[in-house]
Amino acid sequence: MSLITAEQRSFLEAVSRLGYANPFLPERVELERRVLGVEFLEGEPVWSYRAEHPEPRANVWRVVSKVEPLVEQLRKSLSRVGTASVRDLELYEDAALQLLYQRYYPQFYDAGFGAQQTNPVRWRFYNDFLAEWRRHFAIGSVSFPNERDARHTFACFRQIQRAFDITFRDIIGSSLPAARLRGAVWQSIFTHDMRRYRRTLYARMGEFATLITGPSGTGKELVARAIAESRYVPFDDRRLVFAEQEPVFLPINISALSPTLVESELFGHKRGAFTGAGADRSGYLETCPELGSVFLDELGDMDPSIQVKLLRVIETRKFHPVGDTAARQFRGKLIAATHRDLAEAMRKEQFREDLYYRLCSDQIATPSLAEQLSASPGVLRELVLYMSRRVAGAEGDALAAEVLPWIGEHLGSTYAWPGNYRELEQCVKNVLIRRNYKPAAVPRDDAVEEFLHQAREGRLTADELLGAYVTIVYSRTGSYEETARRLGLDRRTVKAKVDAALFGRLRDLVVR
Repeated sequence: MSLITAEQRSFLEAVSRLGYANPFLPERVELERRVLGVEFLEGEPVWSYRAEHPEPRANVWRVVSKVEPLVEQLRKSLSRVGTASVRDLELYEDAALQLLYQRYYPQFYDAGFGAQQTNPVRWRFYNDFLAEWRRHFAIGSVSFPNERDARHTFACFRQIQRAFDITFRDIIGSSLPAARLRGAVWQSIFTHDMRRYRRTLYARMGEFATLITGPSGTGKELVARAIAESRYVPFDDRRLVFAEQEPVFLPINISALSPTLVESELFGHKRGAFTGAGADRSGYLETCPELGSVFLDELGDMDPSIQVKLLRVIETRKFHPVGDTAARQFRGKLIAATHRDLAEAMRKEQFREDLYYRLCSDQIATPSLAEQLSASPGVLRELVLYMSRRVAGAEGDALAAEVLPWIGEHLGSTYAWPGNYRELEQCVKNVLIRRNYKPAAVPRDDAVEEFLHQAREGRLTADELLGAYVTIVYSRTGSYEETARRLGLDRRTVKAKVDAALFGRLRDLVVR
């Protein structure tokens, strides 16, 4: 006799998929809809922080209220019969874990970050959690397929809560490009298969380097910090503390330092190894703990001689300080970022192919601000409000009410924001101080040269090729009708094909 009816099985299958879904992608919301049916409350298509409406989604708690009585019913049935099929046990397990996570999420959230991690008082609720866990999983001689132990589950729940809150808080924007970025960060932390992660990979993710690419000013360091600060930290259930106070984040900006200083900061050096090396110094690779991360910003500017040494670190997890013959062990995670086109750099032999292929096992691309605004123009209001509150505190809402009309009047809706989020923040600050902002003029032909280069290299699809060419001609004529006449296209086609981001780069910027 099956433990679960056909109707219950269909419901629990949906609950199971929901529990392991990437929370930042549209699929998560669709799964909520499937679980709740007519009880689903319509809202935003993706999970994103909203400066004006930051409250959590009500659908989460509606799911909990539907799952809770069924889990209790199945628990009693298991206690009575003492056995079930592997799939029935998996479905019960997934539902019970989801229920436990949501039940203890507020306590995890209230525990905070920083020094609180080593305060046993913060984690005293583990004893309540342990009792609940035993109630759901210590049922006679029943052996569950995936569940390990309460201590590991507690540590996983803390990591999930931490990763969600950091990613949700720091990578903002309700557009689909921003949602995909949050989703990509989530996969970098947990992979696409959280069951496998929970079984074994939680202890091995530090072995995988992460490469973040994207234009300058698009938040690559924010992405790196979110990944670094969301690593799995073991829980000591005897002392009621986590094993490490905080996952350490050690950033190095390659472009800001000379090759000698980069090498010293990264690998360390022995006294007398070079002029000015008056004492032994441990580099970041040596001081980084097992749960820490070293972040190499602007990796594309790294000197070729250091690239060779970095390649060895990734391959063997060992390195030598400058001037020392004794090998050291790198125990942490490596995260790198660049705004440069590494394919072009490899073609010009400025970046090593073997290093690239050691770094590209996990890649994230950060979208430009223009991409976000093209997909969802309303994101500009969200970002300005968020940045205004960060810059001006209690005066943030009033400042945003000044900034938005100023942008509309002086820059317009088609401005491409070549400096991305960093430029938008400076615009907010300039309007705060001077009620004015003067963007740097972008050379008119740079975007054309980039288009010609991509076309020569065969990197554009036919649709991208047409869209870029239509935009270039439109930037010269300023008229949909004239552009259509010159290209032999319909006016509506021209209007649909004009790329707002590219057009903003092409036009001369005039601040009135």
